Amino acid sequence: MTLWSVHGDGRRVRDGEVVAPNERLSWPLTIGLGVQHVAAMFGATVLVPTITGFPVTTTLLFSGVGTLLFLVITRNRVPAYLGSSFAFIAPLEAARGEGIAAQLGGVLVAGLLLIGVGVAVKALGVRLLESVMPPVVTGAVVVLIGLNLAPEATKSFGSQPLIGAITLAVILLCGLVSRGLLSRVSILVGVVTGWVVAAMTGGLDDNRLDALAAAAWFGLPEFHAPQLRPSVILLVIPVVIVLVAENVGHVKAVAAVTGRNLDGNVGDSLIADGVATALAGSSGGSGTTTYAENIGVMAATRVYSTAAYAVAGLTAVLLSLCPKFGALVNTIPDGVLGGATILLYGMIGLVGVRIWMANRVDFADPVNLLVVSAAIVAGIGDLEITLGGMTVSGIAWGSMFVVTAYPLLRWLRHRGDGREVTGRRPRG
Repeated sequence: MTLWSVHGDGRRVRDGEVVAPNERLSWPLTIGLGVQHVAAMFGATVLVPTITGFPVTTTLLFSGVGTLLFLVITRNRVPAYLGSSFAFIAPLEAARGEGIAAQLGGVLVAGLLLIGVGVAVKALGVRLLESVMPPVVTGAVVVLIGLNLAPEATKSFGSQPLIGAITLAVILLCGLVSRGLLSRVSILVGVVTGWVVAAMTGGLDDNRLDALAAAAWFGLPEFHAPQLRPSVILLVIPVVIVLVAENVGHVKAVAAVTGRNLDGNVGDSLIADGVATALAGSSGGSGTTTYAENIGVMAATRVYSTAAYAVAGLTAVLLSLCPKFGALVNTIPDGVLGGATILLYGMIGLVGVRIWMANRVDFADPVNLLVVSAAIVAGIGDLEITLGGMTVSGIAWGSMFVVTAYPLLRWLRHRGDGREVTGRRPRG
């Protein structure tokens, strides 16, 4: 039995048809589609380790390996690329002073927790997520994670304002004016443009350029062992909520377009992403998530074949074996990163707002309003409290508060009156 049957004649997709996950086009076209998926994920996947100080080639390696594992664990039913998750940027950047080993410990624990959530969903059903993490809670965690590092973005932007402004302008123009693949790789185009401008104006660091010249063309990625440190783990744990939301959203989006019921694969998807994230955290890579950029590519091409993702995963693994490539990415100056992150952090935060809007979360409800307000200010204001020699930052405090206080206060307010406690505005 073959993994993929050939769709039609293997050369074209007729109007109104989609290439299903278990189908493929001809191998030359499938390889081309796989490379296109690499282009779509590339800018975002590379940007995360660049910002957080992780080895770029190592992150690429585990991104590719994670994608291949995802296809195996989901039994070839859910097309997805596992790229670096933006949700890890804020906690990993906040923990940067602890060293890469401690950062990796946080990624490893996040992956293990995500596996646990996936196992629970497989055993108890996808409705478990709605009861434990309603939209008002999920949205709040995403907002505070996205906006926690806003001051760092503006600081990087201000260090090279002209380069930052050019980078941001190109990203906006490509994302809003262009169509198709160019809009999907707008971050990559903006970063490359900013780098070229920096190179022409003397904005690149000489030491990093020397390291680029000395780097080999071929070699193994740089591996690191994790270290479990409670203060860092508490920072990273809230990211699990974001990963759950992203994976569930991805599965539902694919199901809607392909016309298949994939609810039974939500648990497998969570387990697969958890395995990929834990594997990355065990050896030096950033945490992973299913990529919306690649959903866009599938929607544009109407090709949902997992074969294209197998090609993309293998391509990422091959790219990871070039140390010179990692050294090149390391030359990206602060101004370019500032231009990109000033937009990205805001976009992450607004994903949380979109979760609230899509689920009609009612902020006239005092429980929603008061709990979310306190949590978001603790997160964005980066409230730091030291307990027993361990410093816990705003992301952890805000997330822990909204996750624990919301159900308790909701129960206290509504006990005995029989009203629904989802936190949503009544429909109709």
